[in-house]
Amino acid sequence: MLLESVVETSDAVAGTRSRRAKTEALRALLVRADPAEVESVVSWLSGELAQGRIGVGFRTLAGLDLSPAGTATLEVSEVASILDSLATTSGPGSAATRRAQLDELFSRATAGEQHFLVRLLGGDLRQGALEGVMTDAVAAAADLPLDAVRRAFMLSGRLSGTAAAAFEGGLDALAAFRIEVGRPVRPMLASPAESLTSALTELGGEVSVEYKLDGARIQVHRAGDEVRIFTRTLRDITGSVPELVDLVAGLPCTSVVLDGETLALTDSGRPRPFQETMSRFGARSERELLLHPYFFDCLHLDGDDLLDAPLSERLAALDRVAARHRIPAVTAPGPERAQAHLAASLDHGHEGVMVKSLTSPYNAGRRGRAWQKVKPEHTLDLVVLAAEWGYGRRTGYLSNLHLGARDPDGGPPIMVGKTFKGLTDELLRWQTAEFPLHESHRDEHTVYLEPRLVVEIELDGAQVSTRYPGGVALRFARVLRYRPDKSPAEADTIDAVRALLPRSPVGNDGLP
Repeated sequence: MLLESVVETSDAVAGTRSRRAKTEALRALLVRADPAEVESVVSWLSGELAQGRIGVGFRTLAGLDLSPAGTATLEVSEVASILDSLATTSGPGSAATRRAQLDELFSRATAGEQHFLVRLLGGDLRQGALEGVMTDAVAAAADLPLDAVRRAFMLSGRLSGTAAAAFEGGLDALAAFRIEVGRPVRPMLASPAESLTSALTELGGEVSVEYKLDGARIQVHRAGDEVRIFTRTLRDITGSVPELVDLVAGLPCTSVVLDGETLALTDSGRPRPFQETMSRFGARSERELLLHPYFFDCLHLDGDDLLDAPLSERLAALDRVAARHRIPAVTAPGPERAQAHLAASLDHGHEGVMVKSLTSPYNAGRRGRAWQKVKPEHTLDLVVLAAEWGYGRRTGYLSNLHLGARDPDGGPPIMVGKTFKGLTDELLRWQTAEFPLHESHRDEHTVYLEPRLVVEIELDGAQVSTRYPGGVALRFARVLRYRPDKSPAEADTIDAVRALLPRSPVGNDGLP
């Protein structure tokens, strides 16, 4: 297959907001691909490199100034081979070798292919092929059940590898994916609840009500003496959290996979600010600020995979191996006891509670509403689209943020409001230094950003608005914090914003 076909599909996907049209364009390309090309094609159209980092930075890409080829001749397999070589080139003279390989690649690429490759290698290829859309396309192209593809993706952690297995081995290859201790599983996520009462009503009495901590998601794996710890984005942070490694190594088991949160505590036992917890994830060695784990799920224990077991069984396994480190929870409480647990969580400085169905299996992402989060204040994780230059005491600082919600159909983020409230002097200084690194363009008053940064916003609700394209606007929005642990693909959707609209007898059918 020619690279040109991939580029044309990328442009087609970027040019439509229709999820159905995106899925069909991707499906049509995948059915034409050779099985050996599928992993590369899926990876590239998801905006990623199968090789991970390949040692090519923006400065190198900016220095490329080669005349484009007049005719498309580059094959997908050739490009993949060059990328493999770039990823493995190291040692003395490696910079010159990489430059020669890039020159060869770009000299054979057409203008459209060059533009595609620059965005792909620079990490800026965003044509709307989000994980959900691509997963649908892989299942359709391989003529396999969508649930089987989703499950294999959850266990493999790599959609491109899952796609390759689907095309090469079909349903048997997908069914062969199991929990592999040491390889992270894509995490299950919660949906926002309107209230504790609504969550209990929807899920029934057989639930676990747990503290919702203001911490960072972790997934820990242990096989014998080897321990690995991953973030919610599946990044390996084992080397920077030795106190967690030591704790997991001492658990009474041979092998285990646990899901949980970690946070730093004050001397009085209250949670420290989220940013202090996150600062440890980038450390190369242990600091004085210790992290404390709180586990809420057990996915594997001593050879038994528990993903398909109901939560009640997984919690029983968790109690057998790490009861002392389990997140505070009450099981099958009545309304009064559940409300008391919520009050206790807030009193201890936490965010609220999670309400989870005890009969639910473990499924990656926000599929269904088996897990629901209850907070006294509404919060949303939104994408920063732009920032306006401040005035008055904020002159010289990037201040007023333009905020976007994720399009669930894979389009660009949909603007839902602006805010400068909640920005401390420290955040203003950070924004002014950081935002130009993500700049797409600017005018006299505003710096527009590539959709990379996620910020947590507290708000009083939402209202119908014709000012923004989603037909909805935030009410009294204020900045809580930035979320470096989340990617734009994990931001809240426009549907989550619309769900905060006041209910009315006529509904909200007039929204786009």
